[in-house]
Amino acid sequence: MKTIAIIDDDIPIGNMLEEVLHKENYCVLRAYSGTEALYLLSQQTPDLILLDLMLPGLSGEEVLTRISNIPVIIMSAKIDMDNKVNLLLGGAVDYLTKPFDIRELLARITVQLRIHTSQGLVPVLSAGDICLDQTARAVSVKGIPVRLTKTEYAILKLLLLHSGQVIAKSVILDRISEDTPDCTESSLKIHISHLRKKLREVSGKDYIEAVWGIGFQFIST
Repeated sequence: MKTIAIIDDDIPIGNMLEEVLHKENYCVLRAYSGTEALYLLSQQTPDLILLDLMLPGLSGEEVLTRISNIPVIIMSAKIDMDNKVNLLLGGAVDYLTKPFDIRELLARITVQLRIHTSQGLVPVLSAGDICLDQTARAVSVKGIPVRLTKTEYAILKLLLLHSGQVIAKSVILDRISEDTPDCTESSLKIHISHLRKKLREVSGKDYIEAVWGIGFQFIST
């Protein structure tokens, strides 16, 4: 089930969107300010973000600059064309002017999730000296094959897909649960420790960083 984050301080609009998205079988996360949005994204990784621009605290424009590897659809009453162009060039994948037709929004969400999913299925993921071949389910470091367990492979793949982004432990467990249903919160640290050791033995580098109280992130340099 895909997860969509609604970042909007307009409670009635947010409630309406949440109800519609639930009916379409999406999980929904909510944030009501720019600061709250950044905290939310440090804890969980949604599949798509609906972002309003006029937020208390950090503006939507500021929040956008701090989001990577997640498609963002801007929802705003601002209709200035230069503003739209700048936001699209600045990382947003789409822009809807309020008020909008909910059917159009759902269609645009479907399109962006389809695009993002297909991009996530590129045959080979690489960062730094690490190469992960999804077709062969093989991992190499500096061209040297590294044998990983099924759980270690699933964790590395997820971290590579979101390189540089902190992923909460609960999100990691949720995303790898289909491939590794036996992995638990207590065993996750052990699997990551073994994965870090195997990568470090070949490269001499530590690619996976623990962020205390939150989760882990992949660092390519």
